[in-house]
Amino acid sequence: MPHLLNVWHQVSRRLRDQAQVLLLFDYDGTLTPIVEHPDDAVLPAPVKQLLSRLESSDKFLVGVVTGRSLSDILGRVGLPALIYAGNHGLEITGPGLEFVHEAAAALASVQEEIGARLREAMAGEPGVIVEPKGLSLTVHYRMASDSREQQINQAFSATVEPFVESGSVRITTGKKVLEVRPNVEWDKGKAIAKLEETFTGASLTVFFGDDRTDEDGFRVVQDSGGIAVFVGPARQPTVALHRVDAPEDVVQVLELLADF
Repeated sequence: MPHLLNVWHQVSRRLRDQAQVLLLFDYDGTLTPIVEHPDDAVLPAPVKQLLSRLESSDKFLVGVVTGRSLSDILGRVGLPALIYAGNHGLEITGPGLEFVHEAAAALASVQEEIGARLREAMAGEPGVIVEPKGLSLTVHYRMASDSREQQINQAFSATVEPFVESGSVRITTGKKVLEVRPNVEWDKGKAIAKLEETFTGASLTVFFGDDRTDEDGFRVVQDSGGIAVFVGPARQPTVALHRVDAPEDVVQVLELLADF
């Protein structure tokens, strides 16, 4: 898994050969550093400016594919011409595209009930945030004491398990997060496949991500002949064939792309 910047001369040749590139990014840990509180993940002004420059070029179709809700990510990035896939792609908006997964939308009331029960279950756990996102829900425990991690996981499982057993939701995990998603056949990979099917003018897809939920996207991108880039340390398991160390490297790549 070579560092992307070390093989940039090869990658840039591939990019230059394409009439149009679908350029996709996760948000937390990719465009912004990981922070303790999810509200503190503010897009740096230089990154926003670079995304805007790339979007204004005919060369790139730029999008963000994130676990955050669509309304949240729209507000954080604030560039209306981009493609946005929120809730792991369960809701998507972009040029000529409006999509909401119908089966997931039908389970929104279940998510609301789970959220209420989790807020009650986690009320005595300092540093735990229950974040309802409409079509999904996330429990953040990065600010909680490490000594409480087992108890937090147990309380989460006890609360959510009845809904898992009913077949309405499923649980996924990430970096100090526990997620409740609707039990539908959908993930970031399927969302990216939908984008590739929609924006057929793009002959190559590039996707940057840093977490387990991005692995589905990496697979789809590479299966279609595109470039998947894991953001994180070497030797961390990933299916992505390229890597950069941190969001700071992503900024460097954006600067290189802006010069195309």
